[in-house]
Amino acid sequence: MQLTHEENQFQRKTFPITLVCDHIYFQQNIGSLFRIAEAFGVENIIFLGKDIPLTPRKINKTSRSTHLHVPHTVIEQTNELVDYLLQNNFEIIALEIASNSKPLKEVVIPENQKIALLLGSEIDGISDELLKISNQILHINMFGKNSSMNVVQAASIALYEITAL
Repeated sequence: MQLTHEENQFQRKTFPITLVCDHIYFQQNIGSLFRIAEAFGVENIIFLGKDIPLTPRKINKTSRSTHLHVPHTVIEQTNELVDYLLQNNFEIIALEIASNSKPLKEVVIPENQKIALLLGSEIDGISDELLKISNQILHINMFGKNSSMNVVQAASIALYEITAL
């Protein structure tokens, strides 16, 4: 028998994780990121960029109202985001296939430190500016011909791996 939302036995928990969305504009992805962030107990989402489409009626369908429960902010300029992340002593983890990236399985989560999980735009990925300040650059091993994955699926896999540690 399938359990209802109220009947499930999952313990409510919040992790010191901030999702940082580098110029993510597709409304379905934004809504789905709220939903997965809420499911994994993410503390906060930061959207980097101008004119991020956070209109609730447009993202509500995929977020299933989770945008009402996950704190989020918009930072328009990359340099402001860099200052914020560095000043607040985040462990900055970029999810990107790069020349120096390691498999996600090798993630190291320092104790008692806030995590900023950087997610790249649907078209350009994570900017070089943000990759330069990252403490860890991780990729998800893939075995097909395609070398990219939808940002929401990638975030889901990374959050599962990070919160399971």
